[in-house]
Amino acid sequence: MLFKPDMKAASDGVATVAGKARRRTVSIAVTLLILGGLGYIAWQAMQPRQGGGDMRRGGFRPDMMIVPVLAATPKIEDVPVYLDGVGAVRALNTVTVRAQVDGKLIKVNFKEGQDVKAGDVLAEIDPVLYKALYDQAVAKKAQDEATLANARLDLIRYEQLAQSNAGSKQQADTQRALVAQQEALVKADQAAIDNAGATLSYTNIIAPLSGRAGLRQVDQGNLIRASDTTGLVVITQLQPIAVLFSLPQQQITRANAAAAKGQLTVDVFGNDGVTVVDTGTLTGIDNQVDQTTGTVKVKAEFPNPNYQLWPGQFVNVRLKVETLKDAMVVPTSAVQRGPAGTFSYVIGEGDVVKAVPITVTQQSELSAVIAKGLSATDRVVTTGFANLSDGAKVSVGTNTGEPTVDLAPRKRSGTKGSDAGERRSKRGQGQQQGGDGNPSAPMGQTAPAAGQPNQGNAPQGAKQP
Repeated sequence: MLFKPDMKAASDGVATVAGKARRRTVSIAVTLLILGGLGYIAWQAMQPRQGGGDMRRGGFRPDMMIVPVLAATPKIEDVPVYLDGVGAVRALNTVTVRAQVDGKLIKVNFKEGQDVKAGDVLAEIDPVLYKALYDQAVAKKAQDEATLANARLDLIRYEQLAQSNAGSKQQADTQRALVAQQEALVKADQAAIDNAGATLSYTNIIAPLSGRAGLRQVDQGNLIRASDTTGLVVITQLQPIAVLFSLPQQQITRANAAAAKGQLTVDVFGNDGVTVVDTGTLTGIDNQVDQTTGTVKVKAEFPNPNYQLWPGQFVNVRLKVETLKDAMVVPTSAVQRGPAGTFSYVIGEGDVVKAVPITVTQQSELSAVIAKGLSATDRVVTTGFANLSDGAKVSVGTNTGEPTVDLAPRKRSGTKGSDAGERRSKRGQGQQQGGDGNPSAPMGQTAPAAGQPNQGNAPQGAKQP
């Protein structure tokens, strides 16, 4: 019997193999599409960098070379030269008011923190005992003066008797000596009165100088003694007031030379370190250098009219030593520093900048004095150094504000970012056009004209008029 193959089974096997082949082909195609998409995205991302490299190799485009900056012209003016220092405020005079006699404090005539004048009675001590001693000395003098008057009368009699030989000359001489003794005793009594009067006056505690009274150390009713070291109160003179500050030893010669020419002015700054709160004069320079710090102490005196300065306060000061006449001044921001030293960008013809080496004599937070390298007609760049280089073309803005042009490099036209921006702009315009006439109309639908019904809101099957 001949073998007859099963045609149905064979056809099923062929169909299975064909299906697997088709699925494999589809998988490979999908994978290739994914890889192709990723490669395209990577290629698009690399386009700006490659374009930037091509521009660097081929040269800058004219619109890419212009850098927005601000510029200034050097000024010719007199510039003061200062030496900066740090110091502390010291009271010009400080006095601890103590009692000069012992006794009970019966009255206090000042308030804590009050401004007092020299000669004001600050407090009073019980004067009863000292008044009695004074009266006793006055009475003793009166007694001795009476004795002296009697002795002088006796002397006159004895002298008359001696002249008429009715009495001895020895008796007259003895009476003359007694009168002299009484006169000396009267003088001693007067001295005792003066002493008692001074002691009595010490019961009134007087302010020795004008200034600000501190906190009271003894209250009324307590026994106060002359031997107390704390005293009654401390008076500090605040007007004028002194500032003691230090200068580096390298500046001693310069400060002495300036002081020899005339009186020097000193400025003291407030808490912000910028505002000058008072201006005074230099009163003295110490005669030796502190070896531990390498500085010399300098003292200045300030009027302190509004009590801006307070004893013990730390302040920044500056000493004016000279004035530079007709100096060339530029903003500090125009001074740039590089490996070769200081330089400035000078704007030349065609608004092309050039890096010019300069010599700076003095520089502060706002201005710099240029000794060499610039002229009065030059224009120097003060703002916009981020993308600036020697030979670059600039666009000079006004000094009233910052440049309106973005200081960052602009993207090359035709890049992916610009294309995306254009697509977003067009999409926004389409949305705006679609919303004209009815802001509430959905995107992609046109609002109905005036006087026409909205067919989109009509029910299905309803007839429209």
